Amino acid sequence: MDPGEFKRRLAAILSADAVGYSRLMQENEEATIRTIKIFRLAIKVLVEDYRGHVVDSPGDNILAEFSSVVDAVNCAVEIQRELAERNAVLPENRRMQFRIGVNLGDVVEDGDRIYGDGINIAARMESLAKAAGICISGTVYDAVERKLGLEYEYIGKKEIKNIEKPVRVYRVLSFPGAAAHRVVRAKREVGTAWRNMFVVVVTFLVLGMAAVVVWNYYQRLLAPPVEVASVEKMDFPLPEKPSIAVLPFVNMSGDSEQEYFSDGLTDDLITDLSKVSGLFVIARNSVFTYKKKPVKVQQVAQELGVRYVLEGSVRKAGEQVRINAQLIDATTGQHLWAERYDGPIGDVFTVQDRIAGKIVTALAVKLTASERKRVTRKHTVNIAAHDAFLQGRQYYVRRTPDDWAKAVSYFKRAVELDPNYGRAYAALALLYCECSHNLWHDSLGISWERSLQLAKRYLQTAMNNPTALAHQVASKMLIHKHKYEEAVAEAQCAIDLEPNDANSYLTMAYALMYIGRPKEAFTFVERAMRIDPLFPAPYMDLYRRWRQHKFGTE
Repeated sequence: MDPGEFKRRLAAILSADAVGYSRLMQENEEATIRTIKIFRLAIKVLVEDYRGHVVDSPGDNILAEFSSVVDAVNCAVEIQRELAERNAVLPENRRMQFRIGVNLGDVVEDGDRIYGDGINIAARMESLAKAAGICISGTVYDAVERKLGLEYEYIGKKEIKNIEKPVRVYRVLSFPGAAAHRVVRAKREVGTAWRNMFVVVVTFLVLGMAAVVVWNYYQRLLAPPVEVASVEKMDFPLPEKPSIAVLPFVNMSGDSEQEYFSDGLTDDLITDLSKVSGLFVIARNSVFTYKKKPVKVQQVAQELGVRYVLEGSVRKAGEQVRINAQLIDATTGQHLWAERYDGPIGDVFTVQDRIAGKIVTALAVKLTASERKRVTRKHTVNIAAHDAFLQGRQYYVRRTPDDWAKAVSYFKRAVELDPNYGRAYAALALLYCECSHNLWHDSLGISWERSLQLAKRYLQTAMNNPTALAHQVASKMLIHKHKYEEAVAEAQCAIDLEPNDANSYLTMAYALMYIGRPKEAFTFVERAMRIDPLFPAPYMDLYRRWRQHKFGTE
């Protein structure tokens, strides 16, 4: 064999497979396929977050490689945490646990495939792991032992087929609470110092608290009464989760043509917060009904049934931007925080991350592993592409043939500026898909067939960097192909990516209606209507169709 024919290199290999997959398939094939599809997507997202890539994923197996062994082990731990959180909401007999093995070794590259002993050892590590557990080889242990702060258990040397020498095997003990081991060690180290300082600290705390109590008492005597929202008078029951409405940011630029930018900031914040399952976020459609209206925070909270309201303003001048934002507890009138951000327009992504992070912290919301990545992951880092997308979206939401024609040009401009802009490709796919359904293709100067072809083409590209919107479009197109089970699966993927997106629930409702499950479909319509209380016409269309089936209405 020619030594130059194949490329050899050192790589960290992660091998994972589902425990009891055959049993799950025998008990409920369709549910298992839906679960494995969702779990594999979650794993793929985490692999990419840790700078790796999935090499192969046959059946219930997943093989991924990383250039960094530290990234590979971190990813393995995050995968197990993420899947544990997802399994917690499933019935016990439908939970799908994975075992993971990690190895650092030599691989042979042949096109898109890799081979070699490094992969065989990773697969053996995986087979030695317990359900929801992780095993690593000795080479991995030597590389990460003192770098990650994790705990490990040596379980001996194991023979591996076609490998000359036995391989050392270690079990990662960190899951599900790696921090617990570090906390125990930290307590031992600082215990003595803490005891010595305890009395002093308590004394200062008592004095400080007394001063605060006296100050607050006199402030209450002097301050005017604060108007607050009444939970009893709310139009909808207050959700158990922290609930928030993001009011449209006010355009302070003095230029109506900059309206798209302030609206875009509002949209982006709603989208970012919608990815957090621990929050309840009101949809864009409902909050934008308050745009340019003199409403009070308490009124908004009572009409939408939320506790917290975010409001703010934007001033964009040339390449500079000033953003003011404040978060208010409408039930107490308390300002949880208020800040101003000044800087170049190129920092707007960082500002959005800071605002979303402040909200999550202020409301004490616990993010899942994947949510931590998704909230801060931006669809593009190209500010010009982002600006073009915002302008396109401004025309899209007007929902007229002429406006959609303008939206197309801006979305196309966005993907020209950033060929990897998945969200812009998804917007194009949605626009062409809806144009064909509404018979508006003439306004774009194309035939009905061409409109569908373009929707399919842009959707394929969008799936390289999938978003909830891309999965929504995929579900709609599958419905028209009469592939209803696949449409349901795509809708579920959209819900998983953005648990607060009303359109994802509406998409699921359509898919379930077509599959002949109208009663179940209506539960998703109800969820969408609660997230979007001032709902548009499509909700009522589904409601009427559900009534026709006479489930629960007689």
